[in-house]
Amino acid sequence: MVVASGRSHRHVAAVADHLLKALKDAGLGAPRVEGMSGADWVLIDSGDVIVHVFRPEIREFYNIEKMWQAPDLEEETVH
Repeated sequence: MVVASGRSHRHVAAVADHLLKALKDAGLGAPRVEGMSGADWVLIDSGDVIVHVFRPEIREFYNIEKMWQAPDLEEETVH
């Protein structure tokens, strides 16, 4: 999973467009895409890799990195 930010709606859409073109040029097929119309959060699912491209405010609000990070295991809590 890749998480990235763009500075604006236009930047998010441009990053997503560039990635889609690169995937096509590499012969990796047509990935599924969600969110291009609003370009607040664009999700590109190419099968093995999922890419999230956010505007900074949206990335901060959803904070998906926290959801997918490894748990913080302290010695006292491990049995």
